[in-house]
Amino acid sequence: MTNTVKMATASMPSCDVDEEMEQNTPKAAQATGKPTCIVVLGMAGSGKTTFVQRITAHLHAKKNPPYVINLDPAVHEVPFPTNIDVRDTVNYKEVMKQYRLGPNGGIVTSLNLFATRFHEVMEFIEKKGSECKYVVLDTPGQIEVFTWSASGSIITEGLASTFPTVIVYVMDTPRSVNPVTFMSNMLYACSILYKTKLPFVVAMNKTDIVDHSFAVEWMTDFEVFQDALQHETSYASNLTRSMSLVLDEFYSNLRAVGVSAVTGAGVPEFFTAIDEAAEEYRRDYKPEYDRLKREKEVKTEAEREEAIARLRRDMGKGEDVPLAASLRDEVRSKHAGTGMVLGLGGADDDSDDDEICQEEEEDEDERKEYESFKRFLKKQDTKPAEQKQDNG
Repeated sequence: MTNTVKMATASMPSCDVDEEMEQNTPKAAQATGKPTCIVVLGMAGSGKTTFVQRITAHLHAKKNPPYVINLDPAVHEVPFPTNIDVRDTVNYKEVMKQYRLGPNGGIVTSLNLFATRFHEVMEFIEKKGSECKYVVLDTPGQIEVFTWSASGSIITEGLASTFPTVIVYVMDTPRSVNPVTFMSNMLYACSILYKTKLPFVVAMNKTDIVDHSFAVEWMTDFEVFQDALQHETSYASNLTRSMSLVLDEFYSNLRAVGVSAVTGAGVPEFFTAIDEAAEEYRRDYKPEYDRLKREKEVKTEAEREEAIARLRRDMGKGEDVPLAASLRDEVRSKHAGTGMVLGLGGADDDSDDDEICQEEEEDEDERKEYESFKRFLKKQDTKPAEQKQDNG
């Protein structure tokens, strides 16, 4: 498909290509020179992968091919061309077998293993930033596996720290005609928004089956939603009625677009919302990320300086302690007039000579005692012989 796009581009006049590429380039990418990352989330069965296929085909048709990353290690087939696929790095079935895990545990572990090398993915994205204006990431069908896992936080925060990043929540519109189900979807979307703290777009999918106008009306008119809840008498409806008051502020700042992954309806409006969200990231979110990053760097530098200062204190020479001088003065004061002086330096040589002389005197005394003892023994031996002679 890439070769076909290149051939079609080559046959067009260069000025037309530049104008079209400039029109297709989002404002945030024009301002920062970096692609906009679109992280697609959604409940199982909401048509998330089919939606990614549709927007990928739309961008290829616009001569603006995206950089596509598949983050679902358990999918059998991917219906769109991918630049990076988690399945090429981690074998999902082998992970399940080796760690004795179930399906969800295998997905979480596979994503965790992939997240350890996500810095390499960031490098690839940066290299392709001048060629691709959008980076599309398809996530696992089990939304909680990505949203509330450590790997999901690493991936989203890593992207948001460098590139304009937008979270897209794909909602199953036909299943949301029930007000209680609709409120459950909105609560989940709200939790993801406050978890990621990034620009947010709700893509109400499957509008070819049910039009999304009812959902937009429920979000903008509180009384209409309350009327829809009149037919619900369950405990969940009472909770939904109370929660609808809380979500008014959430709705006021939410971008919602109706799309159809099958027919392609609403896809241009979807990319308009993406461009607005990317501009919001550049205007509001990026300064906050930079501020937090600077605060962390300052804190890290302060901790490093404190550690160096502590090390210097531990390894420094410290204060001078004149032990020898104090001891000498003390001895002099205690033994004044005795002729005993504790000296330093050359005094050590005199003391050594005195010790040698003392040792020689001790040896001489021992020698004299030995000679005297030998004479005593000899005298004792001669006494018996003298007594015999006297008796004879």
